Amino acid sequence: MKEMLSITILLILIMDPLGNLPIFMSILKNFKEKKRRIILVREMSIALALMIFFLFFGETLLKFLNLDKTTISISGGIILFAISLKMIFPENGPIEKKISPDEEPFLVPLAIPLIAGPSLLATLMLLSHKYMHKIQYLLIALLIAWTITLLILLSSNFFLNLFGKRGVNALERLMGLILIMLSTQMFLDGLKSWVNS
Repeated sequence: MKEMLSITILLILIMDPLGNLPIFMSILKNFKEKKRRIILVREMSIALALMIFFLFFGETLLKFLNLDKTTISISGGIILFAISLKMIFPENGPIEKKISPDEEPFLVPLAIPLIAGPSLLATLMLLSHKYMHKIQYLLIALLIAWTITLLILLSSNFFLNLFGKRGVNALERLMGLILIMLSTQMFLDGLKSWVNS
């Protein structure tokens, strides 16, 4: 139960719903409320389908690539560390400028890479390898994290009014700091396994 809670929190941190709020709102601002919700649910459903695929077939892919647990843990720590640095020090040039304001987003950029990005898909592959005999718990954790992310994004106006843009940015940086600690632990666990072997 404790592990499932930890994995759920990890997945929510990587999906970064609060950090993605301003981007989602900017991309969907030209659509009516009902249309925005339809687009959001559709894109989140596409992202979920992709995440479930990587969760169930990630282990097969890792075996095909002949990667062992140590390599996976170390590389996973590095990937998560890179994600957390982007959360703490966001890049200039937001993604919403890359698409036309009148164009309805489909698959890109909302489903991929904002929700089901390479970092999250890689993490799911790593988790499916680490907990290969507890895949049902991983699925439950993923569904909980996805549901929380969806609810936050559907309540975008509420959260932006509650925290303000600066507050949302501060929360994203806080989540980035937590993710740095988790990624460092994953890296050290992999390093310890490598030294012992």
